[in-house]
Amino acid sequence: MTSRPRRSVLYMPGSNARALEKAKTLPADGVILDLEDSVAPDAKAAARQQVCAAVKAGGFGPREVFIRTNGFDTAWFGDDLTAAAHAAPDGIVVPKISSPAQLEQIGQRLLDMHGDIKTRVWAMIESPLAVFNVLSIAACAKDSETRLAGFVLGTNDIAKDTRARQVPGRWPMIGWLMNIIAAARVYGIDVLDGVYNNINDAEGFVKECEQARDMGFDGKTLIHPNQIEACNKAFTPSNDEVAQARKWIAAFDLPENKDKGVVQIDGKMVERLHAEMARRTVAIADAVAAR
Repeated sequence: MTSRPRRSVLYMPGSNARALEKAKTLPADGVILDLEDSVAPDAKAAARQQVCAAVKAGGFGPREVFIRTNGFDTAWFGDDLTAAAHAAPDGIVVPKISSPAQLEQIGQRLLDMHGDIKTRVWAMIESPLAVFNVLSIAACAKDSETRLAGFVLGTNDIAKDTRARQVPGRWPMIGWLMNIIAAARVYGIDVLDGVYNNINDAEGFVKECEQARDMGFDGKTLIHPNQIEACNKAFTPSNDEVAQARKWIAAFDLPENKDKGVVQIDGKMVERLHAEMARRTVAIADAVAAR
């Protein structure tokens, strides 16, 4: 069970040296150093070099560091993957994944290059085909050579390709989002929600973070440092939740409850599965507190 907090994961443009330096000081749980959308075609090679040098130099502290390559089907992808593998970030985020075969190819390439085993692959789910294939894509996590550790949602691309309107509450997309979360959980991988576009709408952003948390996302991808604090707050277990979780764990750890599937606590029937969920709540809270 993962207990690494991934509440807030911020995209940083790979072509902006100041942004890469700033990423080392921000309170985000993770940073995605981007070679794709935020980088102009004529700046791709320079950004690749700059990002990989920054990752090799380190200094990001407890932050998880990802490199986002250009799309699997672009002319830049091969060079991006090679450079990223040699830089050895925590994760490589690959856009436009729509089939298991793509992840198998990436895994084989990383194996051939003797890429550092700590570097995991995160697949961007951002097309109608990916939404339909999401269970078979998630199943790649069973094959350790694919290194699949999680999904990152590209909700803007899903909206563009399906013509679904991006409205408050995201009701046109909820079915797809829940399917993606369910597929991730079947195979034990994490899943990060897509970005919120309106950086001036603080209230709408908080609502979408809370919705994402309640749906079961592990965290949210962000496009501006101003979004980090609210996102962290939404995805951090509250003091009351942590206290209740500790109480449930303690109850099931008592010798007399060792073999029980259900225990009565404060007038509520609590199942052993709730205690397992509580262990994850405490693990995340402890990991956050340790920062």
